[in-house]
Amino acid sequence: MSYEFIYFDLDDTLLDHKSAETAGLKDVHAHFDIFENISAGKLIDVYHQVNSRQWGLYSQAKISREELQRNRFELTLKELSLDPTLYEEVGNYYMQCYRNHWQWIDGAKETYYDVVEKYPVGILTNGFAETQRKKFKAFDLYNSAETTVISEEVGVLKPHPDVFEFATERAGVDADKVLYVGDSFSSDVEGGTKFGWNVAWFTQNGESEKHKKAHYVFNDFNALRNLLKI
Repeated sequence: MSYEFIYFDLDDTLLDHKSAETAGLKDVHAHFDIFENISAGKLIDVYHQVNSRQWGLYSQAKISREELQRNRFELTLKELSLDPTLYEEVGNYYMQCYRNHWQWIDGAKETYYDVVEKYPVGILTNGFAETQRKKFKAFDLYNSAETTVISEEVGVLKPHPDVFEFATERAGVDADKVLYVGDSFSSDVEGGTKFGWNVAWFTQNGESEKHKKAHYVFNDFNALRNLLKI
């Protein structure tokens, strides 16, 4: 199959969001006295559960972006039987810390720039627009990518087909000529394939039934390099 455009997801595909998130939460835990009797692991586990639920609601347009930003820390503090009125202070400090821990996924930087040499490339990502724009700037992605698409700016989140339609128009090629490299089964694999894109799923997931939904499955960027013959 010959591709005319390669889209990459950003978080946990090119950049290690999970590690940055965990490190940021550990910084929060160390900074605020209210967590004195709560382990860092407990804070991280509860936050992950709460945040995942809130993003799910946000992606279904059941809550606003402002509610998501408030709820993920307010509800985490409630779950931990701590003062929920501190949600804004805790949330703001977390975002400051989170930005300090951004880094490439192992092998992603070299592969990405080699792909850029051979193909027109774009970035397609969910996430808060101003945070993602800061990542684009920090990692020089504005200069290397032909186009950057933040779903929040489209008005709906992946896996909504409008996001993929918009990104396809920006790429200027037919849908079946796009290869999308992403880590999320629901947002990237299901969303992309339903719109007619080819999807390379970056995952450690061993569920063979889910593997069948993607055109390619890889857990090491060398495998993607082999696929694209770079």
